[in-house]
Amino acid sequence: MEIFKQSPALDNGMVNAGNWASEQWVHEQFAWLRQNAPMQYLSPQGYQPFWNVTRYNDIKEIEGQKTLFINDPRPTLGLEVMQQMVEQMTGRKHLVRSLVQMDDPDHMKYRMLTQGWFMGSNLRKLQARVDELADRYIDRMADMGGECDFVKDVAIWYPLRVIMSIFGVPEEDEPLMLKLTQELFGSTDPDVNRSFEPAEFLNVVKDFENYFAELSQARRAEPKDDLATIIANAEIDGGQIPDHEANGYYMIIATAGHDTTSASTAGGLLALIENPEQMAAFRADPESLMPTAIDEMIRWVSPVRHFMRTATQDTEVGGQKIKAGESMILWYPSANRDETVYTDPMTFRIDRKESKQIAFGFGAHVCLGQHLARMEMSSLFRKLLQRVDHIELAGEPKYTQAVFVGGLKSLPIRYKMK
Repeated sequence: MEIFKQSPALDNGMVNAGNWASEQWVHEQFAWLRQNAPMQYLSPQGYQPFWNVTRYNDIKEIEGQKTLFINDPRPTLGLEVMQQMVEQMTGRKHLVRSLVQMDDPDHMKYRMLTQGWFMGSNLRKLQARVDELADRYIDRMADMGGECDFVKDVAIWYPLRVIMSIFGVPEEDEPLMLKLTQELFGSTDPDVNRSFEPAEFLNVVKDFENYFAELSQARRAEPKDDLATIIANAEIDGGQIPDHEANGYYMIIATAGHDTTSASTAGGLLALIENPEQMAAFRADPESLMPTAIDEMIRWVSPVRHFMRTATQDTEVGGQKIKAGESMILWYPSANRDETVYTDPMTFRIDRKESKQIAFGFGAHVCLGQHLARMEMSSLFRKLLQRVDHIELAGEPKYTQAVFVGGLKSLPIRYKMK
C-alpha cells in the first residue's frame, strides 16, 4: 500500500474521511510519520494549517499544560467554510459550546457540575443496572438465532441505554438520539450522514437543541434524580447556566457518552475474533484479565481520533518550535501504537501491563466518563463470555468514514449460545 511521503498528498490524505475507513491505511501513515516526520506542518486544502502530532510523549506533554496549549479557538478539525458559515448564521464562534470547547476558568466550573455522577460511589450504585442491561443485550443475541450485526444490533444500543438511563431520556426517544449522534459524528460517512451539504450539519445541531430545550423545561418544572435535572437547574457564577452552554453539555454527554463506548466494544470483539488465542485466554480467566483486556481494547480502537490545541505563546514540543497562535492536531490512534511506549504495539494482547493508553485523553480534559465506559464494557464482555460459546465473522467488518470520532459501523458475526 502506498505511503504518502510527499506533503500535498499527506496533507489532504490525513483529513480525507474516506481514508479512515481503512485501518491499514491509517496505521501505515502513522507508523511512517512517527519515524520520519512526527511533528509535520500540514496545510490541507480548505483547512487552516496545523502541526501534525503523532508521538505519545508529545501528545501527553501538550495535554498536560492546559494554559500553554488551549482548546479555544480550534478544539477539533473543521473546514474554514464551515467555520465561516457558523459565524454568519449564528453569530457565534462555536456551533456547540461544551467541555470540549472550553478552557479554564469555565472548563473546571462546568466539569464540576456533573463530575460526581461519573465517580466512585455513584458508579457503584449503577452497577446492578449496567449488569441488567448487559444481560438484556446478550438475550437479544440469543433471540436472533445465532447471527447478527454486532454493531447495529448490540454495541450501539447497550451503552446508549445506559447513558440515557442516567440522563433521564425515555427509552422511546433513544432511536432519535442514536440517529442524531450518527449524523453529528458521521457527517462525512455516506451511510449515516443526513446530507453532504454543510448547512444540514447545523440542522442536526438544531434538532439536538430543540429536544434538549424541551427536556430542560420539563426538569425545571419537575426535577428528578437524573443528569438532565442537574444540567437544567445548574448555576454558574450565581446565575442559571446559559442555554448555549446547557445545550452543549447535554450534547457531549448524550453523544460521547455512548458512541465511543460502542466503538471500543465492537472493535474489542473483532480483535478477539481475529486473535483466537487471546479469546481462549480471556475465556479461561475472565476476571483477572478483565481490567487489562478492556484497556487493551480501548487502546486498540482509540475511537476519538483527534482533538486539537492552540499554543498561547512561543514554545517547543519534541524539538519542534511552535509559535503562539499555531494549532496542533493530536492523533490518539497514533499515540496508542507508539513503538517507543508499547512493546510490539501492533499486536493485540489482553494481558498487556503497559496500561498507559491515552484514548481518554490526559490532564485537565481527560474523559469524564472513562470509568463508566470501562464498567459497561466489563459487564458486557463478562456476560458474553459466560453465555456465548463460539463467535466468528459472518461477513466483512466496515469502518466509519470519519476523522473525528469513529470505529466499526458493521460487524456481522455468527455465534453459538451455551
